[in-house]
Amino acid sequence: MKFIAAFVILTALTGNAFAMTASCTATATEKKLAGAAMKSFMTKCEKDATATCEADAKTHKLAGAAMDANVKKCVGEMVGAVAAAPEKPTCKAMSTEKKLAGAAMKSFMKKCEEDAAKVCDADGKTQKLAGAALEAHMKKCTAMAVGQ
Repeated sequence: MKFIAAFVILTALTGNAFAMTASCTATATEKKLAGAAMKSFMTKCEKDATATCEADAKTHKLAGAAMDANVKKCVGEMVGAVAAAPEKPTCKAMSTEKKLAGAAMKSFMKKCEEDAAKVCDADGKTQKLAGAALEAHMKKCTAMAVGQ
């Protein structure tokens, strides 16, 4: 019982320690990053957040499941996974914004859909999806990205 109470108190304390800093997602949105630049930034930011959160958990002398749970929550808050991710414009919205028509629109939409499929595939693999679950994820994710 003491262990649970200590964990709850430490989780609350460490969660608030990082509340003042902007999340990786918010910073990336502010900088208007997209594509490879966004992926690179988020990867580095997540690694930095993990290192910071692990160090913080060690200073609070957490270990085992308590440390894992604390680090997971802390990284989620720092990266911005706890807050809703900013909505990315769909391929259709971007093509309309760029005022594309005809062959240019067709080419843009094809490339955009291919890029979305790659991102969705990587996301599905990150979530360790396989088989029918991965296919369903890919279909839904790609459709949302394209704007269908």
